[in-house]
Amino acid sequence: MEHSCRIGLFGVGLDAYWPQFPGLKDRLTGYLGVVEKRLRLPGVEVINQGLVDTAERGFAAGRAFRRNDVDLIVLHATTYALSSTVLPVVLRAKVPVLVLNLSPTAAIDYTAFNALGDRRKMTAEWLAYCGSCPVPEIANVFLRAGVKFHQVTGVLAGDDRCWTEIGEWVEAARVAARLYGHRLGLMGHYYGGMLDIYTDLTTQCATFGTHVELIEVDELSALRRGVLPEKVEQRVEEIHRLFDVQPDCTADDLLEAARTSVALDALVEEKRLGALAYYHKGTGLAENELTMSSIILGSSILTARGVPVAGEYEVKNAQAMKIMDLFGAGGSFSEYYAVDFDDDVVLMGHDGPGHIAIAEGRIKVRPLGVYHGKVGRGISVEMAVRHGPVTLLSIIERGTGKLALLVSEAESVAGPILEIGNTNSRYRFRGGARHFIEQWNSHGPAHHCAIGVGHLAGKLRKLGLLLGVEVIEVA
Repeated sequence: MEHSCRIGLFGVGLDAYWPQFPGLKDRLTGYLGVVEKRLRLPGVEVINQGLVDTAERGFAAGRAFRRNDVDLIVLHATTYALSSTVLPVVLRAKVPVLVLNLSPTAAIDYTAFNALGDRRKMTAEWLAYCGSCPVPEIANVFLRAGVKFHQVTGVLAGDDRCWTEIGEWVEAARVAARLYGHRLGLMGHYYGGMLDIYTDLTTQCATFGTHVELIEVDELSALRRGVLPEKVEQRVEEIHRLFDVQPDCTADDLLEAARTSVALDALVEEKRLGALAYYHKGTGLAENELTMSSIILGSSILTARGVPVAGEYEVKNAQAMKIMDLFGAGGSFSEYYAVDFDDDVVLMGHDGPGHIAIAEGRIKVRPLGVYHGKVGRGISVEMAVRHGPVTLLSIIERGTGKLALLVSEAESVAGPILEIGNTNSRYRFRGGARHFIEQWNSHGPAHHCAIGVGHLAGKLRKLGLLLGVEVIEVA
């Protein structure tokens, strides 16, 4: 079950100020309201505890955040406040804290300020701009208390750079929240001998909050038996709408692919899956062999619908694809296989499913007489990832057993690709093909990665910080 993102928001102040400076509390509360409105992005719920100005209110806000199961606490440093009122707010929930140090305007109007004449009004105005003052004190106490926190400094209005940064934090928190309880189906077994893709499932669960559902291929074969003929025909029509089906694809192959696609949908619904990794030789039982050799179109359709499907039982890459999909970037299963040194691009692709929602142009469906390195034959997708900025993500397993996110930003560029019924794209990297390959390999990734559209390194850095996972960037 995907968990909606809840952000706990509070501002700070000192109760002694309110009777001394009438109107100051309302003014600061208004600033907090601006922040709340900006945080309310799609899929995000904000729990606003208002201005915390006493230790008692701090403890009450902390209990409220814990009751509401917040994923991130946002502290807007509205004016000076005692750290003794702030610490209890964040101790109970035990989630990361984002400290916003946002000035009301880009600069104080010094002439207007000094013309106020009334020292009390001048002090009130000063306190309204005093949000930076408590931040060192808060940081000191958080560090000594072991509270994980991050900062954004800027202006409340008109500061695009600041609010882009805050938006990335909120988006990363939303993705982290939706990863928690995400159900990953594993069907079949590893591709024998690919030692790089073997992974510790307990570590995957502990790092991302994943639930792993182990599935037999027989379950999918059994669901295929129950698919009604009219459902198969409807799916064949959908396949023709979604894909450019080549003339040499046989009607029988399309029917089998459609039947498996409908069965896959039923499997995902029955198991409440958010992603799937699969592989099975299929030898020894013809029914299972047919099931697995006709899985590619249905897997591609599911991937485009937000249920990423990774072949070769690539657990780590199914997780990477899910992360990219939750960021709205797609996440297509890929590996690099060759270099075009004349054009200084890396050729990347893979057999099997592709993320058809991020394809460049219409996706072709071609028949393959043999699935190389695998049992069976059937139809497969041929596509390139949309031209423009892209991000590569690989979840790697360090020698310590800890997971890390390996990230690289690139460009998907036009040019010739291999028309062999696989996903294929050309990628150009800032540092060049040679540099990218050597640097990427130096961190020991598995040979697969997920590719999504857009440059996402900033968001992935923040996701790693929220999850406590190392993020490595390669140019």
